[in-house]
Amino acid sequence: MCSFRPRLAVKKVQTMQNSQIFSTEIAGQKFSIETGLLAKQAAGAVIVSMGNTSVFTAVTCTDKPREGIDFFPLQCEYREKYYAAGRFPGGFFKREARPTEKEILTARMCDRPIRPLFPDGYYNDVQVNSMLISCDGEHEGDVLAVNAASAALHISDVPFMGPIGCVRIGRIKGEWVINPTHEQRAESDLDLLYAGLRGKFLMMEGSAAEISEADFLAAMKRAHEEVEKIIDLQIEMRRALGKPDKVIEDKPEDPEKMDFIRGLGGAKLADALVIPGKLEREGAVKAIRDELLAACQEKYGKDEGGHWVIDDVKFVHLFDALEIETVRANFLERGKRIDGRAQHEIRPLTAQVGVLPRLHGSAVFNRGETQNLATVTLGTSKDAQELDSVTGGAKSKSFILHYNFPPYCTGEVGRLGSTGRREIGHGALAERSLAEVLPKDYPYSVRVVSEIMGSNGSSSMASICGGCLALMDAGVPLRAPVAGISVGLFTTPDLSKKVLVTDILGAEDHCGDMDFKIGGTRKGITGFQVDLKIRGLTWDLVEGALEAARVGRNHVLDYMATVIPAPRAELSPYAPRITTVTIPTDKIGELIGPGGKNIRRITDSTGAQIDIAEDGTVSIFAVNAEAMEAAKREVEAISAEAEEGKIYEGTVTGIKEFGAFVEILPGKDGLCHISELSDRRIPSVESVCKVGDKMTVKCIGIDERGRVKLSRREAMRDLDKQHNK
Repeated sequence: MCSFRPRLAVKKVQTMQNSQIFSTEIAGQKFSIETGLLAKQAAGAVIVSMGNTSVFTAVTCTDKPREGIDFFPLQCEYREKYYAAGRFPGGFFKREARPTEKEILTARMCDRPIRPLFPDGYYNDVQVNSMLISCDGEHEGDVLAVNAASAALHISDVPFMGPIGCVRIGRIKGEWVINPTHEQRAESDLDLLYAGLRGKFLMMEGSAAEISEADFLAAMKRAHEEVEKIIDLQIEMRRALGKPDKVIEDKPEDPEKMDFIRGLGGAKLADALVIPGKLEREGAVKAIRDELLAACQEKYGKDEGGHWVIDDVKFVHLFDALEIETVRANFLERGKRIDGRAQHEIRPLTAQVGVLPRLHGSAVFNRGETQNLATVTLGTSKDAQELDSVTGGAKSKSFILHYNFPPYCTGEVGRLGSTGRREIGHGALAERSLAEVLPKDYPYSVRVVSEIMGSNGSSSMASICGGCLALMDAGVPLRAPVAGISVGLFTTPDLSKKVLVTDILGAEDHCGDMDFKIGGTRKGITGFQVDLKIRGLTWDLVEGALEAARVGRNHVLDYMATVIPAPRAELSPYAPRITTVTIPTDKIGELIGPGGKNIRRITDSTGAQIDIAEDGTVSIFAVNAEAMEAAKREVEAISAEAEEGKIYEGTVTGIKEFGAFVEILPGKDGLCHISELSDRRIPSVESVCKVGDKMTVKCIGIDERGRVKLSRREAMRDLDKQHNK
């Protein structure tokens, strides 16, 4: 049963159509929850607002489980509507379609903190649909979506053991900022989305600029102060709606049936679950599972309708409970992890770089049976990923990490389809962890692809390690190497014993209580994400997990330094080259030319790509040194001024009786008087040159009006002297 401690001022407002608004202040900002206005046929529906940004969430559920369901079918969705910002969707189709990567990541953030708060044994379909319906361009919708999911579930009759609260916290110039705006987030060295229960940590996700563990813990505790205000607001809202506090109990598996399979196969399962090899272990476990299923069906037989009393689905629940119980007992009572390692021992590490020499950078990283192939591709600024977020923020990103998890990495047959939510989430975590150490204003766009070649737990953390090695192999000047590690947790059913373990296997993730993922450098944390099965963590466990991750991370970094100690000094010969030239801003138009004519001429003739920034910074990309130098000369010539005494290779652009006009720099002509065309008397200018001829000339003067005087005669004399020397 929820308990409520009135600790904050809650304003309740009655509005039209019997809707009610409950509001409070979160770090000085108005935070409100409205219910009763929209979706009245849903089990629970709310609008959560901060500033002029609002997220609507509706919760629905079935009254009984689907036939044959063997898992809890929770579905969380999040969509951003373009009308929320007064915009039309981009592209040909003027309608929102498949979810963007940002929408998928937000849906995952809503899922993770609420999933462990449903009772064991509950298998009804639950759907949480959220959408951004108003946007002020300052506040992000993800924090509101998490709170809206909790509020809609809390006021419904769905057995949800919440409510929870969620805030984002940043740090600007050493000061904590709760729910920062987009502008503030750009200045912050921390981007932490934090969710909690009353008095307990529940979920976190985000990135940081090598923040220390102590500061990271302090940030979560500061965020938790505001989280409890949001929790209190939801409890007050349910009571104001006249609904009683929820009393929810877990539904454990049938004790008599559990005793039967435990007595028949528990000892054998305990031995099978400490076989080190994944495939051998899974084979042994499957044999025990089949044996126990046959024994159950023989013992309990069929019902009056001719159906097995213990069918495949019911047995899945029983055996899964036995497997989880046995893995925990093996460790907590017998001190045995699945593969025989000690509590904080990390699996064997092997790695190599440069495995695919034609690529710009590559690496293979192995941690036990988990294997990652990471590749790096360097591109130009035009290869950056454009972002079209309704809520605002960055318009593009030049660092991308894509994570792929094909079926063969687990030795299975499967369908290769579109990228899954899990792949997008794991890739985003690895991307955040590595993006923090890329050099500022790096001129290249960088794409890392993590191909999981073998999986037995912590493949996202392997993606960080392999991606870092591949980036260093590519010669990307990272500020510091980054590694990732995952910390797990085993507890007894009564929570009397809680033990952390480092570098968890896939089976330890499934049978344990936590997957606490941390990426970072020796200096501090750069990326993080937590998945819990237990209903919240106490602060001592959070602190212990951070320390275990720090020690484990440094162990991995020690090994990575033996593979490649620092980024290569030179890029791959196959990588594009880049140089930058700065020109006066008033010369940008000249470089581009009418309708882009001049810039196209340079790129077509040299094969280089040229990007021009508003401040006059010109980035030149080329695949070889010759093309780079040719393009650089052309660009520099645009901003160059004629220098007295310098010899130029020019082009005759005009003929007059008194001399020839010669273009010595792009758009810059000078006059070579007829007397300066030769060291002897000539009958006419045409006897020496015609329009279009190349001519070597020397600048012999610039008058007060900027007119350039040229001499072919002196240029030829100077060149003869140099030749004779």
